[in-house]
Amino acid sequence: MSIQSSLIALTCLAFSLSSNAYQASLIQEERTKKEVMKSNTKLLKYTAPEKNRNGKHIVLIANDHEYRSEEAIPALARILTFHHGFDTTVIFGLDKDGKIMAGAPDMPGTEALDKADLMIIAARFINIPDAQIKPIHDYIQRGGPIVGLRTSTHAFKLKPQSVYMELDFRQKEAAHKGGFGHQILGQSWVGHYGTNHKQSTRIDLIEDKKHHPILSGVKNAWVQAGGYNAEPQADWDILAMAQPLLSMKPDGKDDPKKPAMAGHWTRHYTTADGQKHRVVTSLYGASEDFTNDGYRRMILNSVFWSLSMEKDIKPDLNIDFLGDYKPTTFKTGGALKGISPSDYQDPKSTIPKQ
Repeated sequence: MSIQSSLIALTCLAFSLSSNAYQASLIQEERTKKEVMKSNTKLLKYTAPEKNRNGKHIVLIANDHEYRSEEAIPALARILTFHHGFDTTVIFGLDKDGKIMAGAPDMPGTEALDKADLMIIAARFINIPDAQIKPIHDYIQRGGPIVGLRTSTHAFKLKPQSVYMELDFRQKEAAHKGGFGHQILGQSWVGHYGTNHKQSTRIDLIEDKKHHPILSGVKNAWVQAGGYNAEPQADWDILAMAQPLLSMKPDGKDDPKKPAMAGHWTRHYTTADGQKHRVVTSLYGASEDFTNDGYRRMILNSVFWSLSMEKDIKPDLNIDFLGDYKPTTFKTGGALKGISPSDYQDPKSTIPKQ
């Protein structure tokens, strides 16, 4: 073979190798894109419009068996992001196919809490791997503010071998008694105080608390969830009482056998460094509860207060839903099937997916 022929052959070989490497890089890039897309489909993320973006990131957990947090929480996230400038990440319980599963033992994405300014939690008896609990535990350890809804008083029901049993609602040790519910929200599971689907609940603002920022603009608050028992502690600042009614109508008569109990309060929890951190607890927050303007406003105001942004609370803050909100009637086993987090990515899409 002549020198010229050898050079041509070497050039062709180099070109072939370069082409193969380029093709391999394209394949790898495509694989990476698919992996990223697959990872992103596990979470629902909304980025606030630049015009009103406030730089705060809120992580919302939706994973309960009964009260349809998988519908209420993304609806709340949209309000927070597109009306009020918060970036939001919604974490759902998922099945093996990546579909939303109420009360699922798999809840990927909790590491989003590493950079969160606020955690909103609507969960019940969740039993997820320690690796997924760790970011929640770490968030608490660093003193992040928390808004807890309904069954979050008994959010965790863990395997006995979990290293995070201190969060379990069955915890008996004095230092961690009642777990996350008692130690952070102020109360663990106590019991029902009204019959779901037969007795709704009127939320009555406490007269001498009406000037509290959380109650700004709140009127005619009423929820469809039945009452919960409450055992007030000395460190609760109770803002509203919950009166069980004898019907599912806002103007229903009071249940004469059930005087009002605490339904919405603030408190502070203390971290190892002695610092105190803000908490808001609502014993309500079922999917249909959010259809009430007064209740929805109270939760929105609670978010601002928990972030020490009470100066931004106005009595007419925008609480309008984005997209149609047609919540499913809450009940155990009543969750809709086959819905992915990405089905709610369009903020104008209907919740739940029709």
